[in-house]
Amino acid sequence: MGFLDVLFGRSRPVKPDLDQLFGLPSAAITLQAAIGFTPTGAGSVCFASIEGGAFAQVQQEVRALLDADPERRGLPVGFSRDSYGYSWLVSRRDPGDLPALVNDLHAVNSALQDSGFGPQLLCSLVTFQDAELRPLALVYLYKRGAFYPFAPLPGHKRDNPLELQVKAVVKDDLRVEQDLNRWFPLWGAPGL
Repeated sequence: MGFLDVLFGRSRPVKPDLDQLFGLPSAAITLQAAIGFTPTGAGSVCFASIEGGAFAQVQQEVRALLDADPERRGLPVGFSRDSYGYSWLVSRRDPGDLPALVNDLHAVNSALQDSGFGPQLLCSLVTFQDAELRPLALVYLYKRGAFYPFAPLPGHKRDNPLELQVKAVVKDDLRVEQDLNRWFPLWGAPGL
């Protein structure tokens, strides 16, 4: 960091570290033991779509990569587009096989990054629920290299106390985004 960066309060962006995703299984154990949230088996990757043959080819390769896994037992890989125009790849696994789901998400992120589409990656998320079926997602912000919890409520509201509780519970398992202004709501995210 240079003198002018310090003087003007600028900081260097954090480089994405996709290996942070591998902390999710231990965070899931902590979540279940501390507050009763368990994985649903759904996870997704959100990215800004780009029109063109190269991007379409990467999407096909990613789907083929995930569909080739014999342990998926016919579980589909889905693509969808939200109302904001972002694309989502959704992977579903057995809820007890979170490591395999994390491998899927890591493979998708890595394939997009290695194909030169890293700047289009926005986030990845894994969903959880408790005995009352309250939804919760642990969201990995690609450009920040950190996680945050998102707990939606009906009517485009958030369960802020639950999000802060989850932050405190998983802080030893995951790199948590400290700037609460970056905890963006993901209304209508697949799996929630």
